[in-house]
Amino acid sequence: MATGKGRVAPAASLGSRPIPWAVLEEAITSRRALSVRYHDLQRLICPHVLGWKAGRAKVVVYQVEPTVTRSGHSADPWQRWRSMFVEEIEHAVITDAPWRSADNYTPICNNIDDVVIEVNSTRLSRA
Repeated sequence: MATGKGRVAPAASLGSRPIPWAVLEEAITSRRALSVRYHDLQRLICPHVLGWKAGRAKVVVYQVEPTVTRSGHSADPWQRWRSMFVEEIEHAVITDAPWRSADNYTPICNNIDDVVIEVNSTRLSRA
């Protein structure tokens, strides 16, 4: 399976995708916001990068709500980026909320080793 970084994702990732994977992938390809529950907080997110980190499915999202979390993160739009383990996401539902991002978005990050799909790429790679 090709990845956004030109590498092949681990074979172990094939067929072992967590349940929220499909809705995250749909949200990325159609640029739709999702309502999810993650670590006991309801959140409105816009996923940007989906792939694998050390054998675990991971997604990089722009978090629209809550803008301030229990850990005290800033409400600054540039500080709303989060990485989440996909298997820890619950109740992922596509919403009618507008798609959001920030000027500092870049698909290059060290939160994900093997990118499967990302926003703003010239081609959307899929497994």
